[in-house]
Amino acid sequence: MSSARAPEEVDDPVGYFIEDLTYHGKTERTRESYERVLRRFEAFLDAGTTPASATHRDCMAFVHSLRGDAADSTIATYAAYLHRFYGYMTEVGVFEGNPMTLVMEEMDETVDKDPARRDISIPAMREFVARIRHPLHRALVVTLLKTGMRVGECCNLDLRDLAVDDHELRDAYALGTRPVLEDRPNSLYVTPDAAVGDDLNGEIRTAANKRKRGTVIPIDDELARTLKRWLAVRPDSPSPAEPLFVGTAEGWGERLDPEAVRHVVERYAREAGWYRTGGGAAENVTPHYFRHFFTTHLRDRTGDRGVVKYLRGDVADDVIDTYTHNWGDQVRETYEAHIYRLVA
Repeated sequence: MSSARAPEEVDDPVGYFIEDLTYHGKTERTRESYERVLRRFEAFLDAGTTPASATHRDCMAFVHSLRGDAADSTIATYAAYLHRFYGYMTEVGVFEGNPMTLVMEEMDETVDKDPARRDISIPAMREFVARIRHPLHRALVVTLLKTGMRVGECCNLDLRDLAVDDHELRDAYALGTRPVLEDRPNSLYVTPDAAVGDDLNGEIRTAANKRKRGTVIPIDDELARTLKRWLAVRPDSPSPAEPLFVGTAEGWGERLDPEAVRHVVERYAREAGWYRTGGGAAENVTPHYFRHFFTTHLRDRTGDRGVVKYLRGDVADDVIDTYTHNWGDQVRETYEAHIYRLVA
């Protein structure tokens, strides 16, 4: 979403952005990651070119310069950081436009959508989950593994997006208040309306949902119990949006961002021997790997590619309409009959 305001004069756009990340409650580690990438981009630009004057060709050249020195997953992360930087600076009126938009579209077309990945069995993933004791960390991992949603979509969930048929939770929280969830208990709603810089449910979002249509995802008793254990200790949030997942260390009560979730997953994946610095998508287990795990195992167990694509949120409108209208019979029943068990 572009800004209609006149560009603001800022001597150090990267410093401005990092300072705003501080105000938004981002962790020091997150801020350092952004600054490292953005300063590298700044240093890459030709003399006389600044981030404010850089074109999409400058951005493409930077991304190209990373190839051969970094894994595809690292390049994608750097590009995402740069895209978010430009999107935010455009929204607040410092830059006139986002030159990374076209670059990201081109990357989406050329990046291997399904590279060879680590083959992890359901029993092995069950052992992995069993080692996660922190209620927030387990809730994040189980939610990603059992819904197939993207990490940004997970971070954008609010309490209103979760409907659980549990009287204790209903008495304690205003859950599932979206009209689309009225007759769909035990489900999550993933909105297509979240974009970086958007004011959604009273909070400016720093992550985007990539779905073009809203999706209602069933949750089984296992995920419901896991989320209930998290909600029992969830800190109160200052956000009027009431995020589902909030910080319990730095950024206490603040909505988690994708980078924080990636750090959580990386921590446990390293302990399991499933993550190595410099490793690519074929080796490392990340939140995006969980989406791959969900797709592979649920598709193999159901034999129904349409339902899996609907749950992932990446199908054409006509297919989405088919499953939306037949949600109770086909989506819910297929999901509950075939979703794997992960929590002992």
